[in-house]
Amino acid sequence: MNRRAFFPLRDRPVRILVGLMSGTSVDGIDAAVVRIQGQDEAVSAQLLAFSNTPFEETMRRRIFQAFQPQTATVSLLGRLHMELGELYAQAALNVIRKAGLTPSEIDAVGSHGQTVWHEPNGSPPFTIQLGDGNVIAQRTGIPCVSDFRPADLAAGGQGAPLVPFSEFLLYRSAEESVLLQNIGGIGNLTVLPAGCKTTDVFAFDTGPGNMVIDGLMTRLTNGRCTMDQGGSIAAQGKVCKVLLDELMRHPYFAALPPKSTGREMFGADYVDAIWEKSQKLALTGPDLIATATALTSRSIAQAVREFVPAWVRPSRMILGGGGSYNLTLRSFLQKELSPCKIRIQTQEELGMNSDAKEAVAFALLADCTLRGVPSAMPSVTGAKKAAVLGKISLP
Repeated sequence: MNRRAFFPLRDRPVRILVGLMSGTSVDGIDAAVVRIQGQDEAVSAQLLAFSNTPFEETMRRRIFQAFQPQTATVSLLGRLHMELGELYAQAALNVIRKAGLTPSEIDAVGSHGQTVWHEPNGSPPFTIQLGDGNVIAQRTGIPCVSDFRPADLAAGGQGAPLVPFSEFLLYRSAEESVLLQNIGGIGNLTVLPAGCKTTDVFAFDTGPGNMVIDGLMTRLTNGRCTMDQGGSIAAQGKVCKVLLDELMRHPYFAALPPKSTGREMFGADYVDAIWEKSQKLALTGPDLIATATALTSRSIAQAVREFVPAWVRPSRMILGGGGSYNLTLRSFLQKELSPCKIRIQTQEELGMNSDAKEAVAFALLADCTLRGVPSAMPSVTGAKKAAVLGKISLP
């Protein structure tokens, strides 16, 4: 095999890639143009441009239909797979223009796709991400790496989380142990011990991030608001201890890592159950949203206390994702973590971009794929070996 031909970016010192991401919150497509330099673990990344393209409401409703087994028909999934490919391709072309570049100057696109179901503990395990990489490659004229998760599942892993490899490349420190908490629809925690190697990194999903808050806001406002902007509603309420204590007894929170989750566990049915409990407790809207916000903060803090070994002694947690803009959530989380003497920082405080973080990650993962570098981390996913992730579509 001509490995240089098979892995076209293997020896190239500088690469420019586009990363695409749409998460469980289904708010839109994040697109990042990233300049990547270096080889092996000595890699650096520079964000050249970022954009977010919101989903039209009709598309958003159809994606939510795809989350539900009773409405996720073969026809719906097949059509969405192709249509989302078109939308991702357009998002890639738009952000390339924003960067002042042309498609011919881009080495590859890395597209995570839209997860509609993730069941790593099924028999057999499976995961479904929509957004055809072939469509992206054909519309942009750029090679596309997509469908990252199945390779890790096939190797015996959870297929998630995948972002920790990029966090290891960009955030590890020789002197300091660092936690990275992403708060998207789902919360993900990555632990980077001081001076760590890839085998020392561990990460897992902490539980709901914005997903439950968003779902309850949608119910509370009859669809007028799909999120608690800045945490303003939660700030007006009081946390219901009875309900919070009951919610924290969910078995996922006590399960040992490696573990991952999604809408199949904390989606519409879970939100409906919380709504019913809140009605019986006669909670006000702000009290309900405050309690849902406390669920996210407490589940994150509990994960730190129970699953991060004492010897790691992290000094700070770097927040990313849309939840990092929720001031009430950040306040709750800082209070929960204060006994651990962990200070909270945002990506913006480090001169980075919370919204772009995961799109940048999939640019980095695609770069690894096209250099033949395994980017799944067995210490994170529980896989038997580190796999080269993704499927390559050529224009």
